[in-house]
Parts: sequence; C-alpha cells; structure tokens
Amino acid sequence: MSSSVGKVVCVTGASGYIASWIVKFLLNRGYTVRATVRDTNDPRKVEHLTKLEGAKERLQLFKANLLEEGSFDSAVQGCDGVFHTASPFYHDVNDPQAEFLDPAVNGTLNVLQACVKSQSVKRVVLTSSMAAVTFNGRPLTPEVVVDETWFSDLELCKESKSWYWYVLSKTLAEDAAWKFAKENNIPLVTINPAMVIGPLLQPVLNTSAAGVLNVVNGAQTFPNATFGWVSVKDVANAHIQAYEIPSASGRYCMVERVEHFSGIVKLLRDLYPTLSLPEEPADDKPYVPTYQVSKEKAKSLGLQFIPLEVSLKETVESLKEKKFTNF
Repeated sequence: MSSSVGKVVCVTGASGYIASWIVKFLLNRGYTVRATVRDTNDPRKVEHLTKLEGAKERLQLFKANLLEEGSFDSAVQGCDGVFHTASPFYHDVNDPQAEFLDPAVNGTLNVLQACVKSQSVKRVVLTSSMAAVTFNGRPLTPEVVVDETWFSDLELCKESKSWYWYVLSKTLAEDAAWKFAKENNIPLVTINPAMVIGPLLQPVLNTSAAGVLNVVNGAQTFPNATFGWVSVKDVANAHIQAYEIPSASGRYCMVERVEHFSGIVKLLRDLYPTLSLPEEPADDKPYVPTYQVSKEKAKSLGLQFIPLEVSLKETVESLKEKKFTNF
C-alpha cells in the first residue's frame, strides 16, 4: 500500500489491550484513526488513547456497540482499512448464547456489513485467536507443529467445558467472518494470537496480564496449563503489516513460544530472584505437554518476535507501574 499519511482507518474496540497498541502504532505511522468504543465519555476507555502521540490531530472517537445493527456504519464510512478487535469478554456468564456467542458473531458481521456499505474498505484485519486454531481433537505433543491450516472443531468446542465459551465464540466469529467475506468479496486477513502479554496502555487489567499478575502477586500454585505466548507489540504490528503488505492473505498464527506455566514461573524466577513465586502446580495430574507453532507465515509479515523473557519482564514492570502488584 502507498504512504499511510492521510489514510483513514478504523479500529473497533479501541480501548482494549491489543487495540490500544494498534491505535498507537497507526498514529505513529501517520494514519488518521477512527476508534470505536462503547462509551466515548468513559475516561477509563478513552483517556489513554487521547494522550497518545498524534491523537490530538488524527484520532477520532466513535461510539459503537457490537449488538447494535448499523452502529459501526458512520465510523467505517470512507475508511481504507478496518481493524476489528472488539470481542465480548465477561467473567460471570449467565446466558452464554446472549452474552458471548451472539455478540462475537453478530458483532463481527455487523462490522463487515458496515464495510460492504462503505465501499471504500480495501482490507479488513480481524483479531481472532489461537483458540480458533488448535481445538480440533488432534493431540498436542512436543513433536506436533500447529499451523494456519488447523481449524478448531465447533462440535468439539461445544463438548469441552474449559475455556469453552471463549473458544467457541472465537471459532464461530472467525468462521462467520470467512463465509461473509467470501460471499461479499471483502479482502479479509485474520491474526490468531495465543496468550498475549507485554506492557499495558489501558488502565484496567486485561485477562492475559492477570494470569501473570496472579503468579507474581503471591499465588500458592501455578496453573497446570500450557499456552502459546506472544508480545502485544508483535500482535499489534502484525495487524498493521497484514493491512499494509499487499500480498498478505488468510490467517497468521502469532506465537513466540509455547510454554507450560512451570516454565513461565522459572523465567520469572530468573528475572526476579527475590520474588516469592509458587513452587507447586494447581493439581497433581501430569503436566499438560507443550507443542510447536509454525512461525513461517508470521515471519512473512516481516516480524522478528520479541523473546518471551523480554515480554514477561515488560508485563511485570507495567503491572508494577500501574500499581497492580503488591511489591
């Protein structure tokens, strides 16, 4: 794509963890950014965005709600590119269909529908997740290499209970997006990050940083769980590269390293020798095995992944700075 100066792009769910970094990097590159948030008057949602360099001149805030049909139309109208990161995340789910699945799927279709109406949008970059990639019943073991051709199995997601609503919502939303994009001729790219860590721009704690906070803030045990891990800066950068590089297409798995939580604790112990960190896993089952994720496609976006040690340190320092830690 040609020079970014003067180009108008839209970022949905702009107050979120990944989205805030996307907005920051876009402003740095000279884009005019239309940022949608649920409440433009909530300082916790917008203050960190309006303080970004270039925001005064080139950031426009729009109120939009995933569940309201047509609520993204004015924000998307006339945009060259759209970054759709908004996705529901609740802790106390009473009605998963209404609170989780409908907003994820209908919200995505709502945004894509706005892109069709606008007729100016050249590319949509959707924030999906490794949750929409790895849940397909194939065993994950150290010699297995997961790549972009893997798709989570909807039926399996429905049977599984752990992470279930989140996994299902991400899988359904990506599935719906690909179908809609195909039928309506929308150039779509998806970014599929694993557990995203690194510095927080927003003032509220997000889910993945909370996992690290819990371990450093004196938890007695660590989860017996294995995740892919990746820096929020790499994920934000990947979104922009996927929009700017004409040949970018399909899906991009974003994982710097796959590590069991015991490995995360070990890295934290090396970084912060004086911290009291948990010694024991949360259960006495065998450790969930690690696996591999291919970086080939992600590297075609010109990414050099930030090492996990660096992202972990940045996460803890950011949590300290924002007074979430108790040390």
